[in-house]
Amino acid sequence: MDYNSIARQILENVGGKENLISAAHCATRLRLVIADNDKCDSKAVENIDAVKGVFFASGQMQIILGTGTVNKVYDEFIKLAGISEASKEDVKREAAKKANPFQRVIKTIGDIFVPIIPAIVASGFLMGIMEALNFMVNNGFLSINTDGSIYQFAVLFSNVAYVFLPILIAFSAAKVFGANPFLGAVIGMIMIHPNLQNAWTVATEGVQKTQEVFFGLWKIDMVGYQGHVIPVIIAVFVLSIIEKKLHKIVPPMFDLFVTPLVSVFVTGYLTLAAIGPVFVFVENGLLNGIQKLLTLPFGIGSFIMGGAYATTVVSGIHHMYTVIDIGQLAKYGLTFWLPLASAANVAQGGAALAVAMKSKNQKMKSVALPSALSACMGITEPAIFGVNLRLVRPFIAASIGGACGALYASIVNLGATGTGVTGIFGILLHLHSPLHYVIAMAIAFGVAFVLTGVLGFKEDSDDSEPARNEKKAVEEKKETKNVEASSTEAVNTEPANTEAVSIEKEVSGEITFVCPIHGEVIPLSEVPDETFASGVLGEGIGVRPAEGKVYAPFDGTVAAVFDTKHAIGLEAAEGFEVLIHIGIDTVSLNGGPFTVHVEAGDSVKAGQLLAEFDMEQIQAAGLEIVSPIIITNPGAYQDIQITKR
Repeated sequence: MDYNSIARQILENVGGKENLISAAHCATRLRLVIADNDKCDSKAVENIDAVKGVFFASGQMQIILGTGTVNKVYDEFIKLAGISEASKEDVKREAAKKANPFQRVIKTIGDIFVPIIPAIVASGFLMGIMEALNFMVNNGFLSINTDGSIYQFAVLFSNVAYVFLPILIAFSAAKVFGANPFLGAVIGMIMIHPNLQNAWTVATEGVQKTQEVFFGLWKIDMVGYQGHVIPVIIAVFVLSIIEKKLHKIVPPMFDLFVTPLVSVFVTGYLTLAAIGPVFVFVENGLLNGIQKLLTLPFGIGSFIMGGAYATTVVSGIHHMYTVIDIGQLAKYGLTFWLPLASAANVAQGGAALAVAMKSKNQKMKSVALPSALSACMGITEPAIFGVNLRLVRPFIAASIGGACGALYASIVNLGATGTGVTGIFGILLHLHSPLHYVIAMAIAFGVAFVLTGVLGFKEDSDDSEPARNEKKAVEEKKETKNVEASSTEAVNTEPANTEAVSIEKEVSGEITFVCPIHGEVIPLSEVPDETFASGVLGEGIGVRPAEGKVYAPFDGTVAAVFDTKHAIGLEAAEGFEVLIHIGIDTVSLNGGPFTVHVEAGDSVKAGQLLAEFDMEQIQAAGLEIVSPIIITNPGAYQDIQITKR
């Protein structure tokens, strides 16, 4: 890949560096904060060959490039944009400034729960395994020593994250709200102190003790907050306000002692006396409402939520669902929400697989197939944003598939013993009823797959080529660059004057190289591929080969040999870079017609045989043999002219 070219195309289509606030990347996505979204041509970005999908979420433009590609494109992108490296947290802070209040709340909930999900997942998995193990032991399917240390320790470990959940939430929330995280943890500890009655025993023992608060204004139940979420978050938010205020007004010499003491005591008292009781009532009302929705007659509520789940992922609302899962686990011992999410996620995989099998577009196939597998593992972003939402009808089919899978889950009263994992691995949270889980997922996947085939989808014939936007680029380039061609080409370069601020140029002489493929040389604008013809990848020529051989056009180094052998990148000693692309769309041939005699890093001499290709095999596949020869780093030169020699 030419990462510089990919980065340059992205920058141009998001409105240039003037429209860019900040940029970062994660494992698969380039994350941009844009000043004015209206200046972005997201469709043109989507059509860049390396891009697998584009979406806007949480105030960011997120461009899916894939593991191993995103970091290389990012390095080139920040050079071109003239910005410094930023972390994901920096970008999130910039994006948050543009969000509305509702989006900020959703983002905050996500920021609190994402770091603690591994702990919740570990406990949830272990709880599911222990439940399945107990079932097999109690029914005679398995004989193990339940008094042994492994079994006893596993029982001890299995629910620890849920028992002490308020501490985890409080610590994470304090970091998000800007409070001292250890003071936050203390508030979490207060809420599950051993002197308080365990919240889970109230149902069987009743409330054992009450306490008057605010000098007898009212009484509260002395009950802990095990398994509760909203009261903990609100309590730590109050802590952050008090602590920050005290840091401003308490003299520095007393700050270390006064601020923690007052912050913890005031927040703790307010939490037990008012915040906890009020927001437990709010949280229970929310959970009861959701449970009533999910238990509507004939499973209609679950059908609706299973169908709508993917849409909430697009909007970012799904970050709040962890609150529902944890609340239901505390209240019912199972979460009936997670199976709906699993069905919706797997359905996106079914639709994406149907697209991969039916699409005639090679780029779409290459994106859809791995996206389908990813969705079945519970990671749906590539399938939703890179495939189904782009084509619309597959997204609709997946939503219906998710609704059908959720309907079955509701009918059989399917619940998960933990949260954080969906898709194939989600079965570990359903070991008490694995068959029902498999059936629900099969329904979701199958309905989405079949419906996508029935509904079909309309593909953009230029989906793998940035055809729009480039017409404008062609016109702009024509004003400053003159392209002619002959069988032997001379390249004149005029490096930018780095010594002066003016636009004057210093001519350093002529760099010459011969055409690497024997045949008829044509102007680049006549190459039958809009990506190359527009010049967006760089200036150059096209060659209609007379023989199937590629020679080194100059002394230099092999910068890259593509895995599919259809293209070779070279770097001359003078610094300019050339891409030799054999044929058009020949990447789809997976290297079949090509034999390459060099490897990346090899030094080559002018005239050395680099590669051979079977012209008849390429043409038999219905592909064009015209081969573009491109200078891929025109940004290093102020002007480039390809002239007759």
